[in-house]
Amino acid sequence: MENEESKTWAMAGGDGPRSYAQNSSYQRGLVDVANESMSEGIKDKLEFNNPCSDSSNIFTFRIADFGCSVGPNTFVAVEKIIEAVEQKHRAQFRSSPPMEFQVFFNDVTANDFNTLFKTLPASKKYFAAGVPGTFYGRLFPKSTLHLAYSSYSLHWLSRVPDEVVDSKSPAWNKGSIQCSGTAKEVAKAYSTQFKRDMDNFLKARAEEIIGGGLMVIMIGGLPDGILMAQTSAGIFNELFGSCLVDMAKKGLVSEEKVDSFNLPAYYSSAKELEDIIKNNGHFCIERMSTLDHPMMKMKVDVRIAISHFRAVFQGLLEKHFGKDDADRIFQHFPKFAENYDSVINGATHRHVDHFILLKRNIN
Repeated sequence: MENEESKTWAMAGGDGPRSYAQNSSYQRGLVDVANESMSEGIKDKLEFNNPCSDSSNIFTFRIADFGCSVGPNTFVAVEKIIEAVEQKHRAQFRSSPPMEFQVFFNDVTANDFNTLFKTLPASKKYFAAGVPGTFYGRLFPKSTLHLAYSSYSLHWLSRVPDEVVDSKSPAWNKGSIQCSGTAKEVAKAYSTQFKRDMDNFLKARAEEIIGGGLMVIMIGGLPDGILMAQTSAGIFNELFGSCLVDMAKKGLVSEEKVDSFNLPAYYSSAKELEDIIKNNGHFCIERMSTLDHPMMKMKVDVRIAISHFRAVFQGLLEKHFGKDDADRIFQHFPKFAENYDSVINGATHRHVDHFILLKRNIN
């Protein structure tokens, strides 16, 4: 079956009980956990006395969030960034007038920008604009951004690798919906797609970020040497895949569509990310660490995990299976998964969250 899955779907919009806005507490926690690293990075590495600053006394500092979704997490992150930049500027130029800020919120065209802008904080200190389109290509004129930010977006691939949905390919991923890491050809196809996407992202941002400008990236990943199949998230994904197979056997959904369904996501190791960034050559790695998310120490509540999973993947399921079948799948899944708490929580590993601070090289 021809691969038609590309990153044109978006998180569930609105602000209702099934929306991403109401089911993204993990991502919100990540923003809070990363705040210290991000603020310290801005304090230590942001420079106003190089090409990162306009020549006038009052200048506009431009920030872009790549993969903003519908909020409110993006607003929290932007406020923390602006606070850190203002503190750095005041400390360096005590008598200078206040800076002005312009913030660009980017996501795919299917994103619910209406909800995003309806919920803009009334007390915001910036001029806001939406920029729809894939971040795997250019979105801004050259040298317009001072700071780029992307949180929990870059592990989403631009598309599912063609090989994993080709029944004639050795990388055909029949029986699984993810890159579990256990099948070498599948892992190679996913890794190749991830490297291509990341390189395209870095090349595009290198054009848009001024020399000396910063980029903050938070991305889901894996500890070195650990497979996705060994993590609780990987086990949960396989459970969802087993649910789809069960429904296909019962004639509730198309077996062909189940065989061709794969999650367009790839969790990379720190070493893999470091190699991609260094080979790209446009950025210097100023900081790279693993974030200590408090929810990683908590038992997985399968019911809540399903709600979060639906908020993220409802659009993808509707695109692949159709709306009626997608709704049917999410009606069936909670019943299918209700006795698997111990299996998911019995995982020997968890995925990790990488924090990366990059500085644009001055050509």
